[in-house]
Amino acid sequence: MNRNRYLYSLLLVVTIAAGLASRHFPQISPPWVQNYLGDTLWALMVFLLFGFIFPAKSSSWVAGAALAFSFCIEISQLYHASWIDVLRANPLGGLILGFGFLWSDLLCYTIGVGSGYIMEKLFFKR
Repeated sequence: MNRNRYLYSLLLVVTIAAGLASRHFPQISPPWVQNYLGDTLWALMVFLLFGFIFPAKSSSWVAGAALAFSFCIEISQLYHASWIDVLRANPLGGLILGFGFLWSDLLCYTIGVGSGYIMEKLFFKR
């Protein structure tokens, strides 16, 4: 695999914009989608970011690394020391680190990373 970094940059920007829009304009999707769309797009963004940083790695490696990173971030939300809660209080820190552990987020991350993996396999073959 040799990913086009320009394409992945564009996909990253579009994914980030869609994720922010899903939080800022909740009326654009039904409530049952709204609760999970942002986390799913966040994981897709992580997949794309890992693909951008490691353009020669296999799709499986990128998906595994993105999923492991996403799960670690979610598990870190069980830890509430004052220093990390200060980071989470910052808007950017809150977007990256999240606030509270939810089992449903692990499913969203799996779907988001899986979507990136499937897209890459279907549309970005060698």
